[in-house]
Amino acid sequence: MKKPSATAQNKETERSATTSSSAAPAAAEDPTARLQADLDRFRDLALRSQADFENYKKRSAREKEEAIKYANSSLLERLVAIIDNFELGLEAAKGESEQSPIYSGMTLVLKQLHDFLAENGLQPIEAEGKRFDPNLHQAIAHEPSNQFPEGIVLRQTRRGYRFRDRLLRPSSVVVSSGPGK
Repeated sequence: MKKPSATAQNKETERSATTSSSAAPAAAEDPTARLQADLDRFRDLALRSQADFENYKKRSAREKEEAIKYANSSLLERLVAIIDNFELGLEAAKGESEQSPIYSGMTLVLKQLHDFLAENGLQPIEAEGKRFDPNLHQAIAHEPSNQFPEGIVLRQTRRGYRFRDRLLRPSSVVVSSGPGK
């Protein structure tokens, strides 16, 4: 292989210098624009990350507050079942004698329980004589009634409860199917 002469090398160097000197301003603007675009992209990413973090903090605080607010719901649900049985026992004792001191004492205990539960956000759902609402009531039967129109609750077989603004347990009800045939 033959080596290029010094004159040929000088001409090549001049050509590349001319080419690079005319491309230099374009190349200098390009990295700056590229860096500015990267800066804008990272600034946008940082703002989005900050907004996502703020939303996360708010959501976490809201979930924590809700968990604290409704923490007793499972306990109250179990307690409501015990109160149902207590009320059944009280009804049986009422049949024996309403004047007995045991009946009077049980009535006072039941009132205290209801007052305590009401103070803690538990509210009974009154259903008898009201329009059937599937959000609050669970229909267990339909009966004809000349006294009530269709869709009205005739009687409640199991009381329902709300805990604060949520339904803890729906009322079990018998609903009127309108006048009998």
